[in-house]
Amino acid sequence: RGEPQPGAAHLSLCLPCLSLTITPNNTCHSVFPGKITENMVCAGGSMVGQDACQGDSGGPLVCDNVLQGLVSWGLGCGQLGTPGVYVKICKYLDWIQTTVKN
Repeated sequence: RGEPQPGAAHLSLCLPCLSLTITPNNTCHSVFPGKITENMVCAGGSMVGQDACQGDSGGPLVCDNVLQGLVSWGLGCGQLGTPGVYVKICKYLDWIQTTVKN
């Protein structure tokens, strides 16, 4: 376990958990026109304060105990009507498996 540098932000040892709703593709495209690719999925935005935030990049998006995505980016944190954007893991499975083997 690493120790934070003096004056650094406090880092939690426990991964916080919250329930998010997957945002329909058409909604995600309308919120982020021209920014969403087939390798992304949006979640959240339906409740204030329920979202990934700065420093959460790479964190898991889990559905039914299966890793489905990783926190990628968003606008602000937990804003109503603004979902977070996640990388779709299924689009990178071949690369992940090849990389882990090597």
